[in-house]
Amino acid sequence: MKRILITGVNGQIGSELVDRLLQFVDADKIVGLDLRPAMPPYVIAHETVDITNKEALRQIVEKYQADTIFHLASLLSAVGEMNPDQAWHVNMTGLKNVLDIARGKNIQIFWPSSIAVFGPNSPRQNTPQKTILDPNTMYGITKRAGELLCQYYHEKFNVDVRSVRYPGIISHKTEPGGGTTDYAVAIYYEAVRNRVYTCFVAPDTCLPMMYMDDAVRAAVEIMQADLEAIKVHTSYNLTAVSFTAAELAREITKHIPEFRCNYEPDFRQEIALSWPQTIDDSAARADWNWQHKFDLAGITTDMLEKLDKKIRGRN
Repeated sequence: MKRILITGVNGQIGSELVDRLLQFVDADKIVGLDLRPAMPPYVIAHETVDITNKEALRQIVEKYQADTIFHLASLLSAVGEMNPDQAWHVNMTGLKNVLDIARGKNIQIFWPSSIAVFGPNSPRQNTPQKTILDPNTMYGITKRAGELLCQYYHEKFNVDVRSVRYPGIISHKTEPGGGTTDYAVAIYYEAVRNRVYTCFVAPDTCLPMMYMDDAVRAAVEIMQADLEAIKVHTSYNLTAVSFTAAELAREITKHIPEFRCNYEPDFRQEIALSWPQTIDDSAARADWNWQHKFDLAGITTDMLEKLDKKIRGRN
């Protein structure tokens, strides 16, 4: 990774991936791309480009001579259900554009898939790497189609594209962005701000989650792995910890005793119920030595500490 392009850089993962990469790559070797203008602090170069515009995207890749692309730009699950046509266009056209640009060039690609590729007939406990994939959201459909597209471009055109199926991701830097698992982010923000939160999934809803620190580290580590170690060319199962919404709320009350969580499930509840509760990511752990570091207690302690500083300005 000598010259890196990050699409969707203003999003939940992109903003924190920059910080991770800056630990070993100079700022002038990283460029961010997004539909929105750059977000401060202005550490790296920024381009405002629509990823569905292939020629505009190609010009950016050539301008910066990128040899690595972290393609993160996409519409998430809940937003995608509100506008499925746009979700298909952004998620599929954007990915295919990136893959087409990489054909015949020495460009390495990271593209995140999601637990949304699973569906009502997938095993919900210890969901294996190879299993039934019958997504029932447009977001999940684009992720499953994207996985197959990545495998196709690797096998037919020798494109070095690598992928993980992210669980829900919890972050203190960016606020919820329209995903079904975003209750696990919003609850922390509201606990600090208002000491009360109304959750859009039921208390016994259990989903696999991951702290952002682990998520960005996984993206970097799979890209640093030897190509020979990458055995899965669709997308690797990836997980850290699973818990229910009620277990999350109880963990928060250990730090904020007065916190209260109410439950008013909406359409996202049905989406959540079609996804796994626990995931088998042994392939990632065996092939490129994936190991998570944060459990629920560690996530909660760090989230509340960071958000208290961010929202209340406390040192």
